[in-house]
Amino acid sequence: MTIRKATLTDAQELAGLAVRMWKSNTIAELAKEFNDYISKESGVFFLATSEECAVGFAQCGLRHDYVEGTTSSPVGYLEGIFVVEEYRKRGLAKDMLKACQKWAKEQGCTEFASDCELVNEDSLKFHLKMGFEEANRVICFTKKLIH
Repeated sequence: MTIRKATLTDAQELAGLAVRMWKSNTIAELAKEFNDYISKESGVFFLATSEECAVGFAQCGLRHDYVEGTTSSPVGYLEGIFVVEEYRKRGLAKDMLKACQKWAKEQGCTEFASDCELVNEDSLKFHLKMGFEEANRVICFTKKLIH
């Protein structure tokens, strides 16, 4: 299995993986978003492959706004990480995270952060196992304004 930096030609394949995690999107929406993301060069995707087949990805970027629990800027930020179920428990997510952290250091970052939904116990366990410390818990609210 290999991990490499994704290119523009990988956007469709990345979207095919990502839609399995972010189910409220379509492959077409994600492919366009990823194409734009890669083009701006303020973020990166790492693609995990097995025998030329994509089996996982990690998306990380630079955040210049305030990131909960950090004191520097920019902060490297893990935007998403996914491994196809049958390839889990093989260290792929850990290796992709290391690639993201290395990239962030190369961009001048001294801190790296991430987040997950409160109900996502698997993600919480992964983050803690990888050395992240919980900075805060937030519940977000919305309300429609009627005219």
